[in-house]
Amino acid sequence: MDRITLTGVTAVGHHGVFDFERREGQPFVVDAVLYLDFAKAAESDDVQDTAHYGEVAQRITQWISGEPLNLIEALAVRIADGLLDEFGLAAVDITVHKPQAPIEVPFGDVAVSVHRARRDGEKRAGGQQAQGEGP
Repeated sequence: MDRITLTGVTAVGHHGVFDFERREGQPFVVDAVLYLDFAKAAESDDVQDTAHYGEVAQRITQWISGEPLNLIEALAVRIADGLLDEFGLAAVDITVHKPQAPIEVPFGDVAVSVHRARRDGEKRAGGQQAQGEGP
């Protein structure tokens, strides 16, 4: 399966279990691996036949800065499910980093990762039928 990788998509969000996290916000960083078949895009050489990574990055920032959630696990799933639905992907890997998490000891980063794949027979964006695709 072909893939597009976006790393370091960053926006300020208000996710967290503490009141100050929701009030003040902090940066969240998302890495995304999009799995899809490039055959049609390679033949047409048209951005409409692939997952437009500029649009994908924009949607990720909208989810980061959107409705607050308690857990970055929930944010990762929201992004993964949304990308599958909106961009007709076969599968997606999402990692959400929270580099300024309120942790009492020195640390470099905290991150969660999810993998979501379209199930056999599930409809893709544009009405295409998925046929057991995935990495």
